[in-house]
Amino acid sequence: MRRAQVAKQTGAATSAKGRPSGALGLLRVRPLPGDPTRGTLIAGGVVIPCALGRSGITTQKREGDGASPRGIFRLRGGFYRPDRFPVRPVSALPLRPTRRDDGWCDAPQDRRYNRPIRLPSTAASAEQLWRDDGLYDLVIDLDYNRGPIRPGRGSAIFLHIARSGYRPTEGCVALKPADLLRLLRRLGPGTRMKIGR
Repeated sequence: MRRAQVAKQTGAATSAKGRPSGALGLLRVRPLPGDPTRGTLIAGGVVIPCALGRSGITTQKREGDGASPRGIFRLRGGFYRPDRFPVRPVSALPLRPTRRDDGWCDAPQDRRYNRPIRLPSTAASAEQLWRDDGLYDLVIDLDYNRGPIRPGRGSAIFLHIARSGYRPTEGCVALKPADLLRLLRRLGPGTRMKIGR
């Protein structure tokens, strides 16, 4: 999408780096000393508690290992549950309402691996995006293992809503709903997330 289109849709001017003026350029995610499953997300001058993967952070991500991938990732956009958020959350990122049949393929042998698919799928295993536990009420795709997609290197790595007590994720980064909503207002197509020191 062109800068002018983003500005028109969000009501914001864009910088020379392609992000809305005032949007954050880099989010930094670091584990807490002594607890690799919890961390902090640093957004400008704000420090936000977050949950990380049950296996901490890794440079050798594999499907099902429960680790958050180390690296720098762009934010591709995301999804929100329209029954939980009747009004689209404010963000310069592209967001679309989740449908009940939305899924994300996690079968390494399938040609749709690490891509959104429609459910039910008899040909492949997939995560359901419309969940009862609320974790995916608001989801941002972190663009991990997307270009090119490498089978078995991990799928469905998101920024999403945390469980109570910041219990570990399956490899994602997770925030409290209020923190995620506030953060979304400061994100744009030029924002990147760095996981790990």
